[in-house]
Amino acid sequence: MKALHYASIAEISESVRTKKLSSVEVVEAHLERTEAVQPKVNAFVHLDAEAAQAQARCADDAVQRGDALGPLLGVPVTLKSCIDVAGWPSPAGSSLRKDYVAEADATLAARLRAAGAILLGNTNTPEFLMAYETDNLISGKTSNPWDLSRSAGGSSGGEAAAIASGCSAGGVGSDGGGSIRVPAHFCGICGLKPTPGRIPATGHFPPGIGAFSWIGVVGPMARTIADVRALFEVLAGPDPGDALSAPVPLRTVNDAQLKGLRVGILECDALGKVDAETHAALQKAGNDLAAQEFVVEPMQLQGFERAIELWWFFFGPAIAHLFQPSVAGQEDKLSRIFREYLQFAAATVTLDALLSACAERDLLRAKILQQMRDVPILLSPVATTTAFRHGEGTWRPGAKQCYRDTMRFSQWLNLTGFPGASVPVSVSSEGLPIGVQVIGRPHEEELVLSVAERIENGRGPWQAPDVQARRTDA
Repeated sequence: MKALHYASIAEISESVRTKKLSSVEVVEAHLERTEAVQPKVNAFVHLDAEAAQAQARCADDAVQRGDALGPLLGVPVTLKSCIDVAGWPSPAGSSLRKDYVAEADATLAARLRAAGAILLGNTNTPEFLMAYETDNLISGKTSNPWDLSRSAGGSSGGEAAAIASGCSAGGVGSDGGGSIRVPAHFCGICGLKPTPGRIPATGHFPPGIGAFSWIGVVGPMARTIADVRALFEVLAGPDPGDALSAPVPLRTVNDAQLKGLRVGILECDALGKVDAETHAALQKAGNDLAAQEFVVEPMQLQGFERAIELWWFFFGPAIAHLFQPSVAGQEDKLSRIFREYLQFAAATVTLDALLSACAERDLLRAKILQQMRDVPILLSPVATTTAFRHGEGTWRPGAKQCYRDTMRFSQWLNLTGFPGASVPVSVSSEGLPIGVQVIGRPHEEELVLSVAERIENGRGPWQAPDVQARRTDA
């Protein structure tokens, strides 16, 4: 087995199950790794070492007794710090929530425990999750393990950095406009944004209601697609706390179903221009699939300009309107980037505008689905470029790293509710990871993951960042 802190979920669970390793040994290795890299990367908000060690001892006792063992036996995982875990602070990056401590596990946290996973701690986010860089007034900034002068992305940046640097084997993030996929792309790991409701968002802040319920989702993050799938299979399933959850059964995709599958490389000027290395990574992914008997072809779809406008209406003015009552009079306690978000999202939201946008969203979703009738998978960039430097990301229109321009390839999926996975494909000339997005139709996550895994096959083994060799100039 490779270095224990970079072992796969399957390797860890099998080694603990067969007593080649103890769960205590696995947890100690990850805690030691966290102690080494946390001062550099700053991925964690809360580390519960004592509870993790106790969970590990319980797992080892269960093995000794011959109890029924879960699929994530002894696997150390982390969760984004906007997801409730009983007894843990869950600030979602805001000083307005710094004293909040969860009373009960979110549904997904309970499912991880029941599957045998060891919950290590939770990870950093931007304030209220509303930025693509992870930085806030209570925990500070999270750095990219590949280059400490760069952002780890947001809003699941702490989660991506923890996994990429070997502090946890995998975990859970959330995504309202690319917040799983962009950090995965920046940090060189994999992440799945599922269809709304496929994994229950019960116990997530902001709660999955109203506009949040189909714009924002929770999903797994890990270093490989196999590990993402292992987490997905544990997390998926209905829950009464999530209004969009439905009893969609897990499915298996076999080689016969993939042979000859049509895959479109998305071409759309409305989503922006990518840099040359990002374009090359996209072409490489397509070529690797073509070499594995997929039918890969350029594909132009209509409706994306309006999809981006509608996404911003909900993510910007509508959601900012929901935040206003809780932040009114406390603006001096807010981070710069959240104040900037509120500034540029400020607009009057009328009932007529809201109802019209909801109706148009559904019609546009149907229009895009109709265009994908015979091409169930699309490939696209995750963002227009690789990880930007700390502080460069902004909501300010016209800026080089304006989120409404650079993140469009990810944002439209949250408007339409489509699943998408980010999978690392190559490394730039500056030594930064480049991911590609695999997009599917609603509730077809299994097909998305199967195609993403074939892209991994063409790429070769996952590469770890050399955290120790990087020095920040920020």
